[in-house]
Amino acid sequence: MNNPFDLDKQRELVFSIEPPGQAEQAYLLLSGLPNCTVTHGETPNSLHISYNLHDYTLEGLENALMEEGFHFDNSLLHSIGRKIIYYCEDTTCHNMDIPVHPTKQNQRGIFIKAWEEQPHGDRDDTPSELRDYK
Repeated sequence: MNNPFDLDKQRELVFSIEPPGQAEQAYLLLSGLPNCTVTHGETPNSLHISYNLHDYTLEGLENALMEEGFHFDNSLLHSIGRKIIYYCEDTTCHNMDIPVHPTKQNQRGIFIKAWEEQPHGDRDDTPSELRDYK
């Protein structure tokens, strides 16, 4: 199973049947992009693409192709699948932009400091007769 948080993505672009030849034209356009690998799909109207989320997102690639006049398969299955991928990739990209909180870099030190400030052991001001249960 693929790790959903992996930044290297492999996706399938499924084009509408009409107009014919869209997949071949998109193949020529996408193969010219740096850091984007394109292969022909299993069906004549599909392409397999590989990219890294630091460079591209599926939504960005599809929007660029739609601006050039390409039409994608808008069947219910493909439409919902694309929306889920858009959301997941968008969330991953936003999470990459979040700076690491300082406590996550020094968790052990924070807990040691908190433990030292708590009354315990030899530093406990409670009288010894109250500390022992008899």
